[in-house]
Amino acid sequence: MFSTEAVWNVGMGFVERLIDRSLDASVIGGYSRLGYAIRSRSWEPLAAGALRGKTVAVTGPTSGLGLATARALRSLGADLVLIGRDAGRLHRVEDDLSAHGGGSIVVTVADLGDLDAVRRAADEIGGRGRLDVLVHNAGALTKDRLESPQGFESTIATHVLGPHLLTSLLLESLAGGRVITVASGGMYAAPLPKFTTGASPEMAENRYDGTRQYAIAKRMQVTANETWAERERSVAFHAMHPGWADTPGVRNSLPGFARLTSPVLRTSDEGADTIVWLAATTVDALGSSGGFWCDRERRPIHRLPNTRSSDTPAERAAMWEWIRRASGATAP
Repeated sequence: MFSTEAVWNVGMGFVERLIDRSLDASVIGGYSRLGYAIRSRSWEPLAAGALRGKTVAVTGPTSGLGLATARALRSLGADLVLIGRDAGRLHRVEDDLSAHGGGSIVVTVADLGDLDAVRRAADEIGGRGRLDVLVHNAGALTKDRLESPQGFESTIATHVLGPHLLTSLLLESLAGGRVITVASGGMYAAPLPKFTTGASPEMAENRYDGTRQYAIAKRMQVTANETWAERERSVAFHAMHPGWADTPGVRNSLPGFARLTSPVLRTSDEGADTIVWLAATTVDALGSSGGFWCDRERRPIHRLPNTRSSDTPAERAAMWEWIRRASGATAP
């Protein structure tokens, strides 16, 4: 015999899952502050001190999701490594966070789009010893085509090549830890480029579209996250998208979108919640490596037939080889 309470719990669980799936399918409902408000009602709070004694590195921590993530991680007791390209802004964040107590904070100056700077940062971070979590958050969406110091299109360099190289160089320090990649729901509209035919993910100057280039980079991030999980078993890899959050990046890069959606945009803290949860929750809650998450639930990486059909084993292998060669990574 089942108790009334057990039947009630099963029924409520079914209803919550149905609501969650409905919100996700609607896009606007799932990505907006409404989706967060409804879903978060059933979440258990993270344990106080869940990250005490753990070292977490965050790229792009000076504003928006990165800053919200750094603040939340510190509130859970984490020792922080702040990685960004602007030393002044990094130190201002360091001073602000230090005023509220907590673990240690160190600053590493590096532009994630500059592969030479990434190598220097990896030497610096790896030299300090163990790293429990690496959060890849740094990025930008540019209107015009820019190039990195090594000659790569800047969006691909910052979102794909730099993070891949940094992860590769820190694998030993990360053994037993986690890598979290902050992607975007915009990747749902972008298929994988045809790497097997020699196509480049970098858009040419004469047809450059910053929003499209950003979506391609985000698709590559999510696919690479799954590939990392298959190839490197000593570290857990997870990616996420934050929904639609009101951040300086969104306001500056997509002003029209920001104005249109402003009534339903999430706060930076709400957008960052799943990043923090992925860093601090238990291994059992996460399950197998390679997940793609939003609002503390695994989500599919495809919604459209053309992105699904582009995602073949051959294209994945060719993409991985392109990233490995372009970044100069030697492992895995």
